[in-house]
Amino acid sequence: MSVSAVFLLDLKGKVLICRNYKGDVDMAEIDHFLPLLMQEEEDGLLSPVLLHGSVHFLWIKHSNLYLVATTNKNSNASLVYAFLYKLVEVFTEYFKELEEESIQDNFVVVYELLDELMDFGFPQTTDSKILQEYITQEGTKLEVAKSKVPTTVTNAVSWRSEGIKYKKNEVFIDVIESINVLVNANGSVMSSDIVGSIKLKTMLSGMPELRLGLNDRVLFALTGRDKGKTVTMEDVKFHQCVRLSRFESDRTISFIPPDGESELMSYRINTHVKPLIWIESVIEKFSHSRVEIMVKAKGQFKKQSVANNVEVRIPVPSDADSPKFKASTGHAKYVPEKNLVVWTIKSFPGGKEFLMRAHFGLPSVENDELEGRPPITVNFEIPYFTVSGIQVRYMKIIEKSGYQALPWVRYITQSGDYQLRTNS
Repeated sequence: MSVSAVFLLDLKGKVLICRNYKGDVDMAEIDHFLPLLMQEEEDGLLSPVLLHGSVHFLWIKHSNLYLVATTNKNSNASLVYAFLYKLVEVFTEYFKELEEESIQDNFVVVYELLDELMDFGFPQTTDSKILQEYITQEGTKLEVAKSKVPTTVTNAVSWRSEGIKYKKNEVFIDVIESINVLVNANGSVMSSDIVGSIKLKTMLSGMPELRLGLNDRVLFALTGRDKGKTVTMEDVKFHQCVRLSRFESDRTISFIPPDGESELMSYRINTHVKPLIWIESVIEKFSHSRVEIMVKAKGQFKKQSVANNVEVRIPVPSDADSPKFKASTGHAKYVPEKNLVVWTIKSFPGGKEFLMRAHFGLPSVENDELEGRPPITVNFEIPYFTVSGIQVRYMKIIEKSGYQALPWVRYITQSGDYQLRTNS
């Protein structure tokens, strides 16, 4: 990978803080970054990698900051970006919000973190839980903390400390799936997929070995048990604790978990998804002075399931005024700064249909023809349900002391990028 230096800049290109890891790139090169960026923006050719002479700038933008890595070698760009996003994650863990002000208020801690996260251009300790053991936000503790570095930094298991003890040993497993759906104005599904993640909250003593079994189609085919509902997962990404060689050979997810909360794995399922909440809308204009919008929402999921905190966001003309609403359930409100009507339904049972009517005054209805028509978007969450049918078949917890531990599993389906285009 080999990064020469890392810079944090404000939006004007001023260096807030930087760390030179190798000394093989002139630190003044960063002065060329913002002019290059602005030039590319003007030309409409914005690229994640900028080049000045033999120096490459690999950058990301977060809030009101630019995070920039420089290199003059043929570095692995994907690893550099993974490191920059990890920087954002670690700083956010420390400061809650990563922005210019939080960097200026915590210079000492940021320098300490930049020292520990990377060494001579290569990532080192990037787990925020381990870093928090010896880099604290209280300045007086920094001196003391240096004298004793946790053994986890030099361990093979760098993500978990030794000697963890709990009175009650439990592990909570959350299977969370987000549905991305795009429906065109004729009601046809243009694109759909499912993005899932398995999150853990482990409260286990010692150094336990966990084995997780899913209804994975490849696993069932390997073992000759191709019965029942199975799923084919793509783009599977694991936490560093998972033994990849074991997964490649027999599809067993075997690992020593980090303590507390972590994301064990993420996956994508490329399949045709029936929209779980179907929206139909009709817009009627009257005498060039008012507009009436009727929206029907239907739950197309099992009757025993309930969608919680449903939000239907309906775009309205920018010059609409005098809103009046009538909804068969929930409540609707006008958000003029976003040109939206937000219809909120706390509890939406499967198989049910609800109606909402909105009435607006429209002083210049002719201008509406020139405006684009953004799609209707829907937010929701359905507990105890996965649209893909993925299941945790078993969770085995093995620890040398032989204690009994309780695994708890929860399934949640939620909206991702969920859009329905309108033609009225």
